[in-house]
Amino acid sequence: MSDVKFYKGEDIPLELHKVRVVQKLHLVPIERRLDAIKEGGFNTFRLSTRDVYLDMLTDSGTNAMSDNQVAAMFQADDAYAGSQSFARLQKAVEEVLGKRFLLPVHQGRAAENIICKTFIKPGNLIPMNYHFTTALAHITENGGKIAELLCDGALEIKSSNPFKGNIDIEKLEACIQQNGAANIPFIRMEASTNLIGGQPFSISNMMDVRRIADKYGIMLVLDASLLGENAYLVKQREEQWKENSMAEIIKMMTGLADLVYFSARKLSSSRGGGICTNKKELYGKMEALIPLYEGFLTYGGISVREIEAMAIGLYETLDESMISQSPSFIKYLVETLDSLGIPVVTPPGVLGCHVDAMQFCDHIPQSEYPAGALAAAFYLISGVRGMERGTISSVRDEHGVEILADAELLRLAVPRRVFTLSQIKYVIDRLQWLYDNRKMIGGLTFVYEPPVLRFFMGGLAPTSDWPEQLMLKFRKDFGDSL
Repeated sequence: MSDVKFYKGEDIPLELHKVRVVQKLHLVPIERRLDAIKEGGFNTFRLSTRDVYLDMLTDSGTNAMSDNQVAAMFQADDAYAGSQSFARLQKAVEEVLGKRFLLPVHQGRAAENIICKTFIKPGNLIPMNYHFTTALAHITENGGKIAELLCDGALEIKSSNPFKGNIDIEKLEACIQQNGAANIPFIRMEASTNLIGGQPFSISNMMDVRRIADKYGIMLVLDASLLGENAYLVKQREEQWKENSMAEIIKMMTGLADLVYFSARKLSSSRGGGICTNKKELYGKMEALIPLYEGFLTYGGISVREIEAMAIGLYETLDESMISQSPSFIKYLVETLDSLGIPVVTPPGVLGCHVDAMQFCDHIPQSEYPAGALAAAFYLISGVRGMERGTISSVRDEHGVEILADAELLRLAVPRRVFTLSQIKYVIDRLQWLYDNRKMIGGLTFVYEPPVLRFFMGGLAPTSDWPEQLMLKFRKDFGDSL
């Protein structure tokens, strides 16, 4: 919808919105950026935005809100219990997601906490297409384990497979038979698989998973945090759904799941999250945990103003022109980088562009965290903050041995309606320069390693003086340019 052919044949992603409010950005000199990344322990999470030009760390809570969302916040009902703001959110969930019972939570990982505490017992196994960091942490914290059952070829970096987020149905049935249905409280599907490049699953695959779940009497849980974008790519790529509306596609996906949870920081361009279902018995099992961990049942730790924005954001998820902006910019970024020979995950997914650090930095051993090194190097030479999605985001086993990640990716998130095309072209230009000078990038080693979710606040150090040498090369090539 937003890709328009121009006179010279180039497909340009158009912004189908106009900018009414602006926020000033800062592009500090590279010398300051070197100091900043050192102060942050070579972890882009620990950078201050005063030192960041383009923040491509995540799309979580960084999507631009619409004028209608901002306007709705002024009608918020501040009541602790029985708020009409919650009633409007509940109505939106029923109309958009097709679920009658809603438990509000302050964000997606809070939903994971409630679900895992309710349904997982020690020794349980959770089959899924692929894990997300916080989902894995909550599952293991409650004594469970995971089985990742991706389709063959899903981890191939360069691919034409439109649905690399699909679960392999034969692997799923074999997993259930081997481990026993009684030991599997639910099957989890993530829309779309965050850690392997934001890759979607197809509706036909989800129907097959539902069939297996019914055969063995197992609950199907959908992480719907990137549901709108998954639905958009289903409409673009799955032949039998090309003529259907976004509303029909979304209702089909959520209708196949017994339980749906989401982070509104992604799904509806606001804050908060929710767990929803049409099964009163499932709702009843989780209900008592909301006041204990989140707040009362009609606010769940969320500002009522954000609840109003959530409700409008859910309705806007049905608007293809709104949802398409992020995937179309990602497609442009991925395809341009790919044409330049820079290794990126294809086909383009959702959430962001994912650069393959294993190829980009093939001289850095995986034990020295090539994705983390690439994230630090790219920030240094551009002021653009991306996120490491590799072994730093992984964990150690029970013996303290590093579990190497399946992929080493630099994620450059593209939040909805935030960046301009000229800013995307700046990213391409700086990444191309860094690729030409990639052998200058060195490895990293941990100097401070938290025991859980270490990628958030862990501190690292370079294995040599490569950051200083990279800065000197940048200055030689760009002179006084920032």
